[in-house]
Amino acid sequence: MQEAVHSCKHVFPRLIAQEIRSHVVLLIAIVAAAVTCFFVPPDAEYAGYFDLDTLSCLFCTLAVVSALKERHFFEWLSGKIVMAFGNMRRVTFALVFVTYFGSMIMANDMALVTFLPLGYFVLSSCNKKEHTAFVFIMQNIAANLGGMLTPFGNPQNLYLYSYYSIGAGEFFAVMALPFAVAFVLIAGTCFAVKPEPVRLETPAAAAPALWRMIVYFVLFALSVMIVFRVFAWYIGTIVVTAVLLILEPRCFLRVDYGLLLTFCAFFIFSGNLARIPQVRTFLSALVGASALLVGTASCQIISNVPSAVLLSRFTSDYRGLLVAVNIGGLGTPVASLASLITLGEYRRRVPGKTLRYLGLFSLINFTFLAVLIGTGYLNQLIFA
Repeated sequence: MQEAVHSCKHVFPRLIAQEIRSHVVLLIAIVAAAVTCFFVPPDAEYAGYFDLDTLSCLFCTLAVVSALKERHFFEWLSGKIVMAFGNMRRVTFALVFVTYFGSMIMANDMALVTFLPLGYFVLSSCNKKEHTAFVFIMQNIAANLGGMLTPFGNPQNLYLYSYYSIGAGEFFAVMALPFAVAFVLIAGTCFAVKPEPVRLETPAAAAPALWRMIVYFVLFALSVMIVFRVFAWYIGTIVVTAVLLILEPRCFLRVDYGLLLTFCAFFIFSGNLARIPQVRTFLSALVGASALLVGTASCQIISNVPSAVLLSRFTSDYRGLLVAVNIGGLGTPVASLASLITLGEYRRRVPGKTLRYLGLFSLINFTFLAVLIGTGYLNQLIFA
C-alpha cells in the first residue's frame, strides 16, 4: 500500500507536467486573453470577437482529417510518396510544395491541418523522423506564403480584399513579386536537404475503401466552403458532423479540441487589444509612417488576421498593409495562427524537443522575413 502511494506521488506530478508541456500554447493564449479582460471587462461585444466561420471550418476539417486517420489514409499515401520520389530531397519538395499550392485553395490553416499529418507519416514510413522539425517548419512557411497570391488563400486576404474593394487584377499584381520571391526562397532552402535514398521501412498500408474516401473528401470540400460563405457555418457543421457520426464516430475522439480553444482565446486577446484606447492611439500614430513595417511588427505580437482588421482602420495604404499581413505571418510562433497549429502538432509528435524546434523555426522564419520586407519596399517603388 505504501509503495502504491509512494508511486502515485511521483507519477501524478510527471503527468501534470506532461499535460502542461503538451498544452503550453493553449495556456499562454488563455493567460494573454485573461490579462486583456482586466482592461476590457466582458460585455456584449465579446460575442463579435469569434469568427464562427473559421472555427466551424477548423472543427469540421479536423474531424474529417481524423476520419481519414482512422482509415489509415495517410499511412497509405505516405508509402506512395516514398516509393514515387525515391530520395529525401525530392520527398521534402513534395511535402512542402503540396502545402504551398494547397494553401491557395483551402487557406493556410486548413492546408496545415491536412498536410502536417501526411508529412509525419511520410517521415515515419521511411525512418527519417530526424527531419521532422525542418519539414514541419518549411510546410508552415509554405502554407503562410503560398496563400498570399489569392484573395481566399489567407483569412486576412479575404478581409482586406473586401474592406478596400480591391480589384482581382490589382490584388494579383500587388502580391506577384512577394509570391515569386517566396517561391525561390522556399525552393532554395529545400535544396539544403541531402538527396539521400529513402525506402519504405514499414509495411505498406492497405488502400482504404474508395467510396469512403470519396465521401470524406466531399465532406472536406464542404468544410472549406464554410470559410467562403457558400452556405451558413451551422449548415456545414451539421452535415459534416451527422455524416461522420454515422460512418466514423470514433474520429471525434481524435479531434484537437485544444487547438479550437487556442483559437478562441486568441480571438478574445486580439479583440480586447483593439478596444484599448492607448493601443489604438499608439498604432494610429505609427501606421501613418509605414504600413509595411508597422503591419509586419504588429503581426509578431497579435497575429496577422487581427493585425489586418485593426490596422485597416488607420491607413489607406492597402498595398503596404496587404503585403505586411502576409509576410508578417513569418517570425514569432504567434505571428500566424497557422504557426501555432504547426507548433502544437510538432509538440504532440515529438515531445521534449520544442526548444530545438523553436530555434530552427526562428532562424529560418526571420531570415525569410528580412528578405521579404526588402521585397515589400521594392514592391512599393514599383507601384509608386
